[in-house]
Amino acid sequence: MNYNEIKTLGELKKSGYKVLSVKDEIRKNLIEKVGKKQNIFEGIVGYDKTVIPSIVNSLLAKHDIILLGLRGQAKTKIARMLPQLLDEYIPIIKGSEINDNPFHPISQFAVEAVKEKGDSAEIEWISRDQRYSEKLATPDVNIADLIGDIDPIKAANQRLHYSHEGAIHFGIIPRTNRGIFVINELPDLQPRIQVGLLNIMQEKDIQIRGFNIRIPLDVLMVFTANPEDYTNRGNIITPLKDRIDSQIITHYPKVLEDGIRITETYSWTERDLKKKIVIPYYFREIIEMTAVQARLSEYVDQKSGVSARLTISSTENLISNAERRAIMNNDDMIMPRMCDVMSIIPGITGKVELVFEGEQEGAIKVARALLSKSVREIYKKYFPDPLTRKKKSVAEKEVRDPYAEITEWFQYGGKVCVKDDMTFKEYFSELKKVDGLEKFVRKYPQYFESEYELASLMEFVLDGLHQNSKIAKDEVDSVVMYKDLVGSMFTQSGGSFGGFEDDVYR
Repeated sequence: MNYNEIKTLGELKKSGYKVLSVKDEIRKNLIEKVGKKQNIFEGIVGYDKTVIPSIVNSLLAKHDIILLGLRGQAKTKIARMLPQLLDEYIPIIKGSEINDNPFHPISQFAVEAVKEKGDSAEIEWISRDQRYSEKLATPDVNIADLIGDIDPIKAANQRLHYSHEGAIHFGIIPRTNRGIFVINELPDLQPRIQVGLLNIMQEKDIQIRGFNIRIPLDVLMVFTANPEDYTNRGNIITPLKDRIDSQIITHYPKVLEDGIRITETYSWTERDLKKKIVIPYYFREIIEMTAVQARLSEYVDQKSGVSARLTISSTENLISNAERRAIMNNDDMIMPRMCDVMSIIPGITGKVELVFEGEQEGAIKVARALLSKSVREIYKKYFPDPLTRKKKSVAEKEVRDPYAEITEWFQYGGKVCVKDDMTFKEYFSELKKVDGLEKFVRKYPQYFESEYELASLMEFVLDGLHQNSKIAKDEVDSVVMYKDLVGSMFTQSGGSFGGFEDDVYR
């Protein structure tokens, strides 16, 4: 249909165009997409077998829905993708504030236009994006914002009585008539305002200021909320909850790979410098595992959740530290090193809420402990577990510890000092000092393709040995020193995390 050619009500009638309700329209387009096996929610990862089927079922049933879940679970993103299920364009009476259906106008303006001009009444076509509105629920939202109020200036200018429909200033929901309206963080909406939504949900109409004006609306209502036991700011009133047809529970990624895909999609990794950026996969795994560990930690308030923003910010901080070094040293390669991992702490501390709120140092210690646990978990995916005891062979000969040569070098007084601003040549040379380290890593050629990656893996091995209590590590600002574990016990107490890591995780 050529929308530009149809400009009057009469032409629309002749075209045979049929107006569907917004829920019927969504159902029609959804059936088509499902039948063609099209991806309905592009970019939404990890919900294919859980959340998305529930949403599809609800929309096929023509339900109003609420997406219920912790922070950072793509609730708002999903809501903002629903307009793609609407028709590309629909007709309305030209100049209508509430998107009047040309065949069944409901506002006084549109009714009078059709009555006066008949089939000559002008129409216009609005896009699907114009049929979507969203409101963040805050304590200052009032009923006039959502539904409308009498406009005294409008009434005075047009010499109308306050009970006259022409004196109404419509709120955001009527202006989304024949579209999708979303309220984010519904529990934050005051209960008396939530009551004002009951008529819209059940009777599908609105009333303004108690006057005998009832305007039937055609709106798909979508809400988002955190679980009620998460927020102390408010609740969803029971009558409103009862009127929401489907409650859909969202969740965090259930497998590490899904979380990594989400982080890769939304983090800013392609910097504007003309430098090659290489991020070994284990760095992505360590960052994602940190979020997983935070969601399990007894020190983190699980009711508040740990969103994907933690991994996104952490990834960006990691790259930025490597980028800063590349700029300082005029390197062509931007590649993270294990000594860069601590630079992601600012991306963690602001994203987790502790069970026991205290001084800022507490959040930093928890972040360090989470990173330590993550490195231990990921390390075992790449290299032998340093804590696994080797069984004796049939000949009763004990198998040699694969890390023996490395740890013995430290036992004889060896030390490795790594700074995050070292040139690659200095960095690689420092790591090569360790007897057996390069030889050990070269046994796993599938993990590296260049000397840059080889060097980073060598430090990964040292950090993995430290996290498994095989060698010691001291950290002062941006300087990291690896040394013998036993010797360090006589020179300092606590270790690099002041004993906190051991108290939390061991």
